[in-house]
Amino acid sequence: MTADLSSLLNASKALTSHLSRPDLPSVNLSLEQIEAQSRRLVSRQPGTSGDAGRANYLLAQAHVDAPALAQSIAHLNTQATFSPLQALQDTDVAGYLRHAHEQNLISTIEEGRRETQEEFYRVLEDRGRRDWEARKKRVFEQLGARVGGDNRAVADLKKSLHGKNLLSASVGPAPTLQMQSKMMAYDRVVTDLNTARLRGVSYPIVHALIQASLSTNSDPRSLQITQNFHVLTKITGEPPALPPLSHAGAHILNAPVIERKFARAYLGDPESRDAVELRRQIAKGAREALEEQYWDVIERTIQARPMEARLGGDPSVANKVRAYILVRHYRNGEWEDRIELVAGQPLWAKLFYLIRTGHAQEALDEAMRFQQAIEHRESSFLSHLRAWVESPDRRLPKPHRDQLHAAYNAHMLHSSTADPFKLALYKLMGKTDPARRSVAQVTVTTEDWLWFQLSMVDEDEFGGLRGLAEVLLSYGERHFDGVPGQKGARRGVWAGVLLMCGQFERAVAALWDHHETEVEAVHLAIALAYHGLLRVPSRAETSDVTPLTLSPASPPALSLSTLIWRYIRQFVKMDGREALQYVYCVCLSADQPGGVGKEQVENAWELVRRIIVLSNTGAAWEELVGGFRPDGTRFSGVIEQNAPLLKLEDTREYNEQILIRAAKASEEADRIPEAIKLYNLAGDYTTVIAVLAQALGNTIAQPSVDEKARSIERTAADILRHYERTNRAVGKERDAVIRLLRVREAMDAKDAGRIESALELMESTDLIPMDGDVAKITKRAEEFRELPDALQRNLQTFLTLTMDILAAVHQKVKASSLPEATRQSTLAALRKKSRSLIIFAGNLKYRMSPDVYSYLARLDVEIAL
Repeated sequence: MTADLSSLLNASKALTSHLSRPDLPSVNLSLEQIEAQSRRLVSRQPGTSGDAGRANYLLAQAHVDAPALAQSIAHLNTQATFSPLQALQDTDVAGYLRHAHEQNLISTIEEGRRETQEEFYRVLEDRGRRDWEARKKRVFEQLGARVGGDNRAVADLKKSLHGKNLLSASVGPAPTLQMQSKMMAYDRVVTDLNTARLRGVSYPIVHALIQASLSTNSDPRSLQITQNFHVLTKITGEPPALPPLSHAGAHILNAPVIERKFARAYLGDPESRDAVELRRQIAKGAREALEEQYWDVIERTIQARPMEARLGGDPSVANKVRAYILVRHYRNGEWEDRIELVAGQPLWAKLFYLIRTGHAQEALDEAMRFQQAIEHRESSFLSHLRAWVESPDRRLPKPHRDQLHAAYNAHMLHSSTADPFKLALYKLMGKTDPARRSVAQVTVTTEDWLWFQLSMVDEDEFGGLRGLAEVLLSYGERHFDGVPGQKGARRGVWAGVLLMCGQFERAVAALWDHHETEVEAVHLAIALAYHGLLRVPSRAETSDVTPLTLSPASPPALSLSTLIWRYIRQFVKMDGREALQYVYCVCLSADQPGGVGKEQVENAWELVRRIIVLSNTGAAWEELVGGFRPDGTRFSGVIEQNAPLLKLEDTREYNEQILIRAAKASEEADRIPEAIKLYNLAGDYTTVIAVLAQALGNTIAQPSVDEKARSIERTAADILRHYERTNRAVGKERDAVIRLLRVREAMDAKDAGRIESALELMESTDLIPMDGDVAKITKRAEEFRELPDALQRNLQTFLTLTMDILAAVHQKVKASSLPEATRQSTLAALRKKSRSLIIFAGNLKYRMSPDVYSYLARLDVEIAL
């Protein structure tokens, strides 16, 4: 053993003998020692930027031959890096295969790593771009900014709000003329929907949206949106028109129930029987929509190229398919490669296109015409086809599937000459090899590929529709819509793909992500919610950035209230009535379990209050909330008339949840006249008077009177007259309103030069005693602190105004030509009133500005002279 080890050591030294140089000592250090030496040498140096000569010198001291190592690296041959460690003999086939297998594994791992890295950075970039676009849109929505200019209305609103509650009051940029035209077409659909809901009848909303889409989209590229709505009609089974009503209860017997029809299955346990059946219906409906679309393609192709089609006088389905195959697969007198002719006919292609267009029974009939020829080539094909066509769920029994799989694997799977349409037929009937999702020459378009996937879906195997959705989501939007802005990009295809695989929330979000399809996104969401095919998140899960909520623990959810608010905010100020029609749709999800439905109703109430606060005042505003006629009778607004759509049970709940809370929001937004009217409509008369007093107190103190202050005063006068007639809200607050209105009248009279009238009005307020009775004045000064706040905080205004009026009257009397006795008695009375005012001011327990006392005293002295 010792000899063997010695010989092994000598042999290892001999491996490097050609590298050694006699002028340098041999290196007898381990790798760890070499590393430690190099680190120690580096640590001794003041810097690490020395020249190459110094480095070589230092390494040589540590017995490291740097030049020799550099020369070895320079002459390193990497071509044999992946060659076998031991040379393989020419006859060592097993060794060669093992080495080739290892190299394939290494290259596959490296290629997979590289592709994964590239995909990671691509997804990261795409996600970052989407995130930034969503956040940018959110910022614009919050600020109400227009690109390239400031929104003056929002600036004014921010100023009035003093920076408070900006989000709830945000308004958006005005839509373009083309966008307005599209929005108006869809508005009518939503209005008709709510009218039907109020009547308790069903409404074919998706068919109505199709008509609206066709009326507004002249661009052929926009027909994809119409096709998406068509897909939804097939998924939901919505009838194009509902039976007419012959009497009040006819809808119960004649009309199908559409509203929230699928909510229980869609929102419940995804593993329940109802949920499985719903997924089957989604796949079936999407497949049928694609079949109808392709049949339309066939008919248009035949009409466009009649000479090549050679249809003749037979308008049957089979003959039209034959004509289409001629156009599609026959060139220059020859059939395309791999097209197999049976009895002189491209029978496999014909059978496939018949099934592709939804004519399975016609395909069976056509196959029976060529029974003998088919059985000569594929003996069991006809029996498989018959069993597949007659199966209600297009699923073969196990014996048929086993035979079909055997035939497929035996002479089709690896054949390079097999007819692709025959291959596709076998895959469809047996749901064979689902991992291979395409067939060359068959699935040539996105729609063909999708139809093929949906036809292969089986809820009992491979995850069913949900498994297909995962595959499609892994492809992403770029795979279907293309890169936005580039030639060939088709907007709406990705949303249609998501619709077909039951990803309804993601489909809406895909449309909402692009400005040109935002209108369709909102109305698609409403249609889905109406049918019960939209899941909304709880308030805690709702995102501020995007309406779509994605969570690994729960299915996707879409905040319908967020989506609707971001849509209606464009026209909420100018057309609150139409905005309300959209808000009513938020309550469609009121039946969602887990408390989410109740939150949706509360969200709808909040949006109604926002609309009330933001809508322009006038007759249109009163049309929303109601008002009072000149005779004092009350009329209801459209919100109260449509209260059932908002799940408001009675008048009390309507007053509490809508009117009173909207009044408080209006008060916070400094829209006092509207707040007063809302409190008045809600029957909260005490609060009406309190708000009036507070608002009048604010206007009295203003140096100049604007239109807003005048509006408050007019509203106060109207309400006061009504309350005095009906004897409502009697008390100090109502008295304060009366006094404040008289003070305003006195101020106007003084400005108009009617100083005697101004003095009479101030005396009628009984705010300042001027009869000269010191005891009474003292008592009134003590009682002043018990008056409402609106009067107390305007004390300085009352005192200076009254003293100014007294001084003006005094000057006028002195300059008048009245008899001397009358003039002296009038001046004495004015001095008595002035002195009473000074005594009253001195007895008040309020700290007023010294300038006010000085001003009052100076005028009192002038009056006394």
